[in-house]
Amino acid sequence: MLTTIFSILLQITTPTTTPTDTPVETLPAPAESLSLFDMVTKGGVIMIPIALLGFIATYFFIERWLYLRQVTREKKEFLSSIKQYLKAGDIKGARMYASQDGSATGKIIQVGVEHIGKPMKEIESLMESAANIEVAEMERNMGYLGIIAGVAPMLGFIGTIGGIIRIFYDISQTDNITIGIIAGGLYEKMITSGAGLFVGVISYCAYHILQQRVNVFTLKMQKDVFEFMRSILTPQQ
Repeated sequence: MLTTIFSILLQITTPTTTPTDTPVETLPAPAESLSLFDMVTKGGVIMIPIALLGFIATYFFIERWLYLRQVTREKKEFLSSIKQYLKAGDIKGARMYASQDGSATGKIIQVGVEHIGKPMKEIESLMESAANIEVAEMERNMGYLGIIAGVAPMLGFIGTIGGIIRIFYDISQTDNITIGIIAGGLYEKMITSGAGLFVGVISYCAYHILQQRVNVFTLKMQKDVFEFMRSILTPQQ
C-alpha cells in the first residue's frame, strides 16, 4: 500500500519533458536601425545643395532676427520725451534725443524734428520716405528665404525622380524585379524629398515670422508718426 502511494506521488512531482524533435518557433531578427547620418548619406549628391540651402536659410533668419531686434527696440517713453522737448520749444534737444535712440522710429522722428518749420506736407513726405527706407532695410535678404522655401522642395523631388529613373533602368538591364530591390532603392531616393520639404517648411516659416514682426513694427511706427505730427500741430498739449 505504501509503495503504491509513493509511486503515485513520484509520478505527480516528476516534470514532463518535451520531445527533442518538436520544432521551436524562432522570432524574426529586429530590423536594423537607421541613423540620421546614414539617411543623409544615402540621399545622394542632391543632398549637398539642399544642405547648403538649409545653412543659408538659417543664416539669413538669425541675421535678420538680430537686426530687427536691434532696430525695433526703442527707449521707454521715447515719444513722450520728444513731446516734452517740443512743448518746451527745445528742438535741438529733441533732435539730439532722437539721434541717440538708435531705433528705426528714432531715425524717422529725427527727420521730422530736423524739418520743423517747413510746411506740414513736406515734413510728412520726408518722414514717409524715411519710413519706407527703414522698412526696406528690415526686409533686406528676407526674399532669399522665400526663394529657398520654393526651391528646396523642388530639388528634393528632382532627386527622387532621378533615383526612380535609375531604379527602373537597372531593372530593365538585369530583368530582376523584386520587392527588396525596388523598395531598397526607393526609400533611399525618397530621403531627398523629405529633406527638401523640411528645408522648405523651415524657410517658409522663418520668412513669415520675420515678415509678421516687420508688419507689427510698421503699424507701431505709423502710430508714433501720427502722434508726432499731432504734437507739432498742437504743441501745447
